[in-house]
Amino acid sequence: MSAFRNFAKSTWLGRLLLMPWRLWCSLLVTLKPVWMGFCWVFTSREHYNYTYNLHPMSLDYLAATLALVTGKSHAELMGYIREIEGDEKLKAHIVQKTQASPEKYIADTEVRFGRRMGWYALVRALKPKVVVETGVDKGLGSVVLVAALQRNTAEGAPGEWIGIDINPAAGYLLQPPYDQPARMVYADSLTTLAALKESVDVFIHDSDHSPDFETKEYEAVASKLSLQSVVLSDNAAHTNRLLDWALERKRQFLYYAEKPTGHWWPGEGIGFAFKTD
Repeated sequence: MSAFRNFAKSTWLGRLLLMPWRLWCSLLVTLKPVWMGFCWVFTSREHYNYTYNLHPMSLDYLAATLALVTGKSHAELMGYIREIEGDEKLKAHIVQKTQASPEKYIADTEVRFGRRMGWYALVRALKPKVVVETGVDKGLGSVVLVAALQRNTAEGAPGEWIGIDINPAAGYLLQPPYDQPARMVYADSLTTLAALKESVDVFIHDSDHSPDFETKEYEAVASKLSLQSVVLSDNAAHTNRLLDWALERKRQFLYYAEKPTGHWWPGEGIGFAFKTD
């Protein structure tokens, strides 16, 4: 092998003979998602906001990231992830409401939470009084958050979810019993955030993902944040606006990159801006 390597790097013929091998190595990696994408076209109905399961190692890393953000143990955070992962009542609710909605022909019947399990575990660990989410869409992340708040309430730590979306059709999954403790606001997020009276413990940006608008949301909510609040971005895989904002505000920043399993999409992630003192 060493003789071949010397031949390959020292002669033009060796480098030429190496090209088919290099091509094969690249195709082993690049063709797999192409094949999965081809199969996905015939097995999934989704066309945006793709849902998928996460690789077990990715879940382990998620718990480790959340442990740093919350100051709780890895074992506790992993317990919360397993809790939502095995919530069959919530999954049945999502399937039922999806099948009864106009979205049923563009949504899958299998429930896959992905990084939203991180949202859930964060809320379970921090026991926030107010959670604000911008950009609700159908409400998959929203009912996950509400489910976390319901369990917190049962443990003596009540909290409220406030969702903001400009689309009056958003949030169809927010139906009984996952409509409380929740308040849906159909309006512009910047105006709504500026008018909030509540002190916000967890803020999640998941609305207009243009970099400028993302920054405007952070600025709009900044004066409403509680002392130990955590700000999340669902857009941190594409812009560094939360990092910039965190540095300006003297906050710590972490980014978690999810790794899907059995899906062609490479995954998204969660940006965290938080305080440690």
